[in-house]
Amino acid sequence: MYQKQNSTDRIKKLVATAMFCALAYACMYFIKIPVGFLTLDVKDSLIILCALLFGPVYGLTIAVIVPLLELITISGTGIYGFIMNVLSSVTFSLTASLIYRYKKSMTGAIVGLCSGVFAVTAVMMLANLLITPHYIGGSVADVAAMIPKVLLPFNLVKAILNAAIVLLLYKPLSKTLKRIGFLSSSARTSNTETRGGLRSVVITVVAIAVILASLAIVFFVLRK
Repeated sequence: MYQKQNSTDRIKKLVATAMFCALAYACMYFIKIPVGFLTLDVKDSLIILCALLFGPVYGLTIAVIVPLLELITISGTGIYGFIMNVLSSVTFSLTASLIYRYKKSMTGAIVGLCSGVFAVTAVMMLANLLITPHYIGGSVADVAAMIPKVLLPFNLVKAILNAAIVLLLYKPLSKTLKRIGFLSSSARTSNTETRGGLRSVVITVVAIAVILASLAIVFFVLRK
Protein backbone atom coordinates (compact mmCIF):
# COMPACT_ATOMS: atom_id res chain seq x y z
CA MET A 1 0.00 0.00 0.00
CA TYR A 2 2.83 2.38 0.92
CA GLN A 3 4.65 1.56 -2.32
CA LYS A 4 1.46 2.19 -4.31
CA GLN A 5 1.03 5.56 -2.60
CA ASN A 6 4.63 6.51 -3.43
CA SER A 7 4.06 5.53 -7.05
CA THR A 8 0.89 7.64 -7.20
CA ASP A 9 2.66 10.64 -5.66
CA ARG A 10 5.51 10.29 -8.15
CA ILE A 11 3.09 10.22 -11.07
CA LYS A 12 1.32 13.32 -9.74
CA LYS A 13 4.65 15.13 -9.43
CA LEU A 14 5.60 14.18 -12.99
CA VAL A 15 2.24 15.41 -14.31
CA ALA A 16 2.58 18.67 -12.37
CA THR A 17 6.16 19.08 -13.61
CA ALA A 18 4.98 18.62 -17.20
CA MET A 19 2.35 21.28 -16.56
CA PHE A 20 4.95 23.71 -15.18
CA CYS A 21 7.21 22.92 -18.14
CA ALA A 22 4.40 23.80 -20.58
CA LEU A 23 3.58 27.00 -18.68
CA ALA A 24 7.25 28.03 -18.57
CA TYR A 25 7.55 27.46 -22.32
CA ALA A 26 4.37 29.46 -22.94
CA CYS A 27 5.72 32.33 -20.81
CA MET A 28 8.98 32.25 -22.73
CA TYR A 29 7.08 32.24 -26.04
CA PHE A 30 4.50 34.94 -25.33
CA ILE A 31 6.04 37.18 -22.65
CA LYS A 32 9.27 38.60 -24.04
CA ILE A 33 10.67 42.10 -23.62
CA PRO A 34 13.68 42.87 -25.83
CA VAL A 35 16.42 44.94 -24.21
CA GLY A 36 19.06 45.43 -26.87
CA PHE A 37 20.44 42.00 -27.76
CA LEU A 38 19.04 40.67 -24.47
CA THR A 39 15.53 39.36 -23.80
CA LEU A 40 13.68 39.62 -20.52
CA ASP A 41 11.21 36.84 -19.79
CA VAL A 42 9.55 35.34 -16.72
CA LYS A 43 9.92 31.62 -17.37
CA ASP A 44 12.32 31.28 -14.42
CA SER A 45 9.46 32.12 -12.05
CA LEU A 46 7.59 28.97 -13.16
CA ILE A 47 10.75 26.86 -12.94
CA ILE A 48 11.47 28.12 -9.41
CA LEU A 49 7.86 27.54 -8.34
CA CYS A 50 8.11 23.94 -9.51
CA ALA A 51 11.41 23.49 -7.65
CA LEU A 52 10.01 24.95 -4.41
CA LEU A 53 6.80 22.92 -4.55
CA PHE A 54 8.16 19.55 -5.67
CA GLY A 55 11.90 19.64 -5.04
CA PRO A 56 15.16 20.69 -6.73
CA VAL A 57 15.30 17.71 -9.11
CA TYR A 58 11.97 18.60 -10.71
CA GLY A 59 12.99 22.23 -11.08
CA LEU A 60 16.33 21.19 -12.54
CA THR A 61 14.55 18.99 -15.08
CA ILE A 62 12.48 21.78 -16.59
CA ALA A 63 15.37 24.24 -16.22
CA VAL A 64 17.06 22.18 -18.95
CA ILE A 65 14.01 21.07 -20.97
CA VAL A 66 12.52 24.54 -21.53
CA PRO A 67 15.74 26.11 -22.94
CA LEU A 68 16.18 22.99 -25.09
CA LEU A 69 12.66 23.38 -26.48
CA GLU A 70 13.40 27.04 -27.11
CA LEU A 71 16.62 26.12 -28.93
CA ILE A 72 14.89 23.73 -31.33
CA THR A 73 11.81 25.86 -31.95
CA ILE A 74 12.06 29.65 -31.84
CA SER A 75 15.53 30.57 -30.57
CA GLY A 76 17.35 33.34 -32.38
CA THR A 77 20.45 33.07 -30.20
CA GLY A 78 21.39 29.45 -30.96
CA ILE A 79 23.65 27.43 -28.71
CA TYR A 80 24.93 30.53 -26.91
CA GLY A 81 21.44 31.47 -25.79
CA PHE A 82 20.75 27.88 -24.76
CA ILE A 83 23.83 27.75 -22.53
CA MET A 84 23.00 31.11 -20.94
CA ASN A 85 19.37 30.13 -20.34
CA VAL A 86 20.33 26.82 -18.74
CA LEU A 87 22.92 28.48 -16.50
CA SER A 88 20.42 31.12 -15.40
CA SER A 89 17.50 28.78 -14.72
CA VAL A 90 19.56 26.05 -13.06
CA THR A 91 21.46 28.46 -10.80
CA PHE A 92 18.35 30.34 -9.68
CA SER A 93 16.07 27.33 -9.14
CA LEU A 94 18.67 25.16 -7.41
CA THR A 95 19.86 27.90 -5.07
CA ALA A 96 16.35 28.88 -4.00
CA SER A 97 14.96 25.34 -3.70
CA LEU A 98 17.94 23.85 -1.85
CA ILE A 99 17.77 26.55 0.82
CA TYR A 100 13.98 26.20 1.04
CA ARG A 101 14.27 22.41 1.27
CA TYR A 102 16.12 22.70 4.58
CA LYS A 103 14.03 25.58 5.93
CA LYS A 104 10.44 25.19 4.74
CA SER A 105 9.00 28.46 5.91
CA MET A 106 8.25 31.85 4.43
CA THR A 107 11.57 33.02 5.84
CA GLY A 108 13.31 30.13 4.11
CA ALA A 109 11.57 30.95 0.84
CA ILE A 110 12.57 34.61 1.03
CA VAL A 111 16.17 33.78 1.98
CA GLY A 112 16.29 31.22 -0.83
CA LEU A 113 14.93 33.66 -3.40
CA CYS A 114 17.27 36.47 -2.30
CA SER A 115 20.22 34.08 -2.41
CA GLY A 116 19.07 32.95 -5.85
CA VAL A 117 18.97 36.55 -7.08
CA PHE A 118 22.57 37.18 -6.04
CA ALA A 119 23.78 33.76 -7.23
CA VAL A 120 22.26 33.99 -10.70
CA THR A 121 23.44 37.59 -11.14
CA ALA A 122 27.01 36.61 -10.26
CA VAL A 123 26.96 33.51 -12.47
CA MET A 124 25.55 35.44 -15.41
CA MET A 125 28.21 38.13 -15.10
CA LEU A 126 30.90 35.46 -15.39
CA ALA A 127 29.03 33.72 -18.20
CA ASN A 128 28.70 37.00 -20.07
CA LEU A 129 32.45 37.51 -19.95
CA LEU A 130 33.09 33.98 -21.23
CA ILE A 131 30.27 33.50 -23.75
CA THR A 132 28.92 36.87 -24.91
CA PRO A 133 32.13 37.89 -26.79
CA HIS A 134 31.64 34.87 -29.07
CA TYR A 135 27.96 35.71 -29.58
CA ILE A 136 28.38 39.40 -30.44
CA GLY A 137 31.73 38.98 -32.16
CA GLY A 138 33.48 41.35 -29.77
CA SER A 139 36.22 41.20 -27.16
CA VAL A 140 36.09 40.49 -23.45
CA ALA A 141 36.93 44.15 -22.87
CA ASP A 142 33.91 45.18 -24.94
CA VAL A 143 31.65 42.99 -22.84
CA ALA A 144 33.25 44.12 -19.58
CA ALA A 145 32.44 47.71 -20.53
CA MET A 146 28.79 46.73 -20.91
CA ILE A 147 28.51 45.19 -17.43
CA PRO A 148 27.79 48.30 -15.31
CA LYS A 149 25.49 49.94 -17.86
CA VAL A 150 23.55 47.00 -19.31
CA LEU A 151 24.42 43.46 -18.25
CA LEU A 152 24.49 43.87 -14.46
CA PRO A 153 21.28 45.92 -14.14
CA PHE A 154 19.48 43.73 -16.69
CA ASN A 155 20.32 40.44 -14.96
CA LEU A 156 19.66 41.86 -11.51
CA VAL A 157 16.27 43.31 -12.49
CA LYS A 158 15.30 40.13 -14.32
CA ALA A 159 16.16 38.01 -11.27
CA ILE A 160 14.31 40.32 -8.88
CA LEU A 161 11.25 40.35 -11.16
CA ASN A 162 11.12 36.55 -11.29
CA ALA A 163 11.63 36.28 -7.52
CA ALA A 164 8.77 38.71 -6.89
CA ILE A 165 6.46 36.72 -9.17
CA VAL A 166 7.33 33.56 -7.20
CA LEU A 167 6.48 35.31 -3.91
CA LEU A 168 3.19 36.50 -5.37
CA LEU A 169 2.10 33.13 -6.74
CA TYR A 170 3.55 30.56 -4.35
CA LYS A 171 0.93 30.55 -1.61
CA PRO A 172 -2.23 30.57 -3.77
CA LEU A 173 -0.68 28.02 -6.11
CA SER A 174 0.34 25.67 -3.28
CA LYS A 175 -3.17 25.91 -1.82
CA THR A 176 -4.69 25.04 -5.19
CA LEU A 177 -2.37 22.07 -5.72
CA LYS A 178 -3.18 20.77 -2.23
CA ARG A 179 -6.89 21.16 -2.89
CA ILE A 180 -6.76 19.08 -6.09
CA GLY A 181 -4.46 16.48 -4.57
CA PHE A 182 -1.22 17.20 -6.39
CA LEU A 183 0.58 18.36 -3.27
CA SER A 184 0.43 16.67 0.11
CA SER A 185 -0.72 18.83 2.99
CA SER A 186 2.18 17.40 4.98
CA ALA A 187 4.56 19.26 2.64
CA ARG A 188 3.88 22.37 4.67
CA THR A 189 6.11 21.86 7.65
CA SER A 190 6.18 25.20 9.37
CA ASN A 191 3.48 26.93 11.41
CA THR A 192 4.78 30.21 10.01
CA GLU A 193 3.77 29.11 6.53
CA THR A 194 0.20 28.36 7.62
CA ARG A 195 -0.45 31.85 8.95
CA GLY A 196 -2.49 34.11 6.74
CA GLY A 197 -3.75 37.55 7.49
CA LEU A 198 -1.56 40.59 7.62
CA ARG A 199 1.71 38.88 6.73
CA SER A 200 0.27 37.45 3.50
CA VAL A 201 -1.16 40.83 2.57
CA VAL A 202 2.17 42.55 3.19
CA ILE A 203 4.05 39.98 1.10
CA THR A 204 1.52 40.32 -1.73
CA VAL A 205 1.72 44.13 -1.71
CA VAL A 206 5.53 44.10 -1.62
CA ALA A 207 5.72 41.53 -4.43
CA ILE A 208 3.38 43.58 -6.64
CA ALA A 209 5.34 46.76 -5.89
CA VAL A 210 8.62 45.06 -6.79
CA ILE A 211 7.15 43.68 -10.03
CA LEU A 212 5.89 47.14 -11.05
CA ALA A 213 9.20 48.79 -10.11
CA SER A 214 11.16 46.17 -12.07
CA LEU A 215 9.02 46.66 -15.17
CA ALA A 216 9.36 50.45 -14.85
CA ILE A 217 13.14 50.13 -14.76
CA VAL A 218 13.09 47.87 -17.82
CA PHE A 219 10.85 50.12 -19.92
CA PHE A 220 12.05 53.56 -18.82
CA VAL A 221 15.74 52.95 -18.05
CA LEU A 222 17.15 49.84 -19.70
CA ARG A 223 15.26 50.21 -23.00
CA LYS A 224 16.18 53.89 -23.48
